[in-house]
Amino acid sequence: MPEVAAASAVRLALSRVLDPEIRKPITELDMVGDITVNEVGEASVGIKLTIVGCPAADTIERDVRAATLGTAGVTAASIHVTIMTREERAALTEKLRGPGGARTMQFGPESLTRIYAVTSGKGGVGKSTLTANLAVALAAEGLSVGIVDADVYGFSIPGILGLVVNGQTQKPTRVDDMILPPVGYGVKIISIGMFVDDNAAVAWRGPMLHRTIQQFLTDVYFGDLDVLLLDLPPGTGDVAISVGQLLPHAEVLVVTTPQPAAADVAERSGVVARQTGQKIVGVIENMAGLSQPDGSVLELFGSGGGAEVVRRLSAGQDAPVPLLASIPLSVALRAGGDVGAPIVLTDPLDPASVAILRVAAQLAARPRGLSGLKLPVTPR
Repeated sequence: MPEVAAASAVRLALSRVLDPEIRKPITELDMVGDITVNEVGEASVGIKLTIVGCPAADTIERDVRAATLGTAGVTAASIHVTIMTREERAALTEKLRGPGGARTMQFGPESLTRIYAVTSGKGGVGKSTLTANLAVALAAEGLSVGIVDADVYGFSIPGILGLVVNGQTQKPTRVDDMILPPVGYGVKIISIGMFVDDNAAVAWRGPMLHRTIQQFLTDVYFGDLDVLLLDLPPGTGDVAISVGQLLPHAEVLVVTTPQPAAADVAERSGVVARQTGQKIVGVIENMAGLSQPDGSVLELFGSGGGAEVVRRLSAGQDAPVPLLASIPLSVALRAGGDVGAPIVLTDPLDPASVAILRVAAQLAARPRGLSGLKLPVTPR
């Protein structure tokens, strides 16, 4: 009987091993097979992976071995890896998606997930960099966070979050018709960049774009998220309209730069969001100024753009749209995006990091559901 007790202890230890993609215990996912421990403490553990070539295989095997060897009385561990049968995969899909394993919209009006669509009027304002760093900062707050890289033509989220290595973008795992998104810095990420080869250009018309966003929201298993961020393409085109149709209850973060030209087009992106029923939760002004050694600030892109967008979007509203942050120009912020190392983790004291972390803290303080707290208006 001591061997039986030891096997139970190993199984208990394995309940603390999470699948890196699904982020649930492997015991809960029925990925653990037979466990035996002999009289001298040698353990044999069977592990069932979802598919052949599972990208998380090495991580799972390493974590299982460590958990097994960390169990009292175990002197050695032998891990035997097999692949789930079709029936086992179907059972897993049903366990994750619910009865029947049906493909359904995960983030409908009944969802408690906070959904933020990050938009801008024009490109090059740092929208993707801000989206990625906000997501990582929210995950560091202990929240479950996902990103849909909806910028189909200009996808960049995988690279910013370290999922591109030697020019190769990490692919999602397919379990039958269910897609498991890769995880970067604790954030679940899906992007069209994970489905094209050699950085190929995407040249699609509206219907294809709509179907892509719809598939991301149905076939990709994100699980129970606290926050979902969508990195929208700049402007007021097909993707923005599709997101408005598919997620009319999403809230919008408008990103602009200080220059008046950017403020003009940023206002339009906010107006389109309102036309589809979405609420603007705030404006973020990026590239606000570059600090100089003498303490002065060089305003390379002018000033006042964020305040102007806030003024225009607040006109005629019961409650003013807040200016959530004015984020200074930062070489470290740009460099972190280039190498896939978010600045909010690598250099949290950088002025840009401080500003982003402040926004993340405000968003993290909002409860799940549709009754969030009003964000404070930044004094002007």
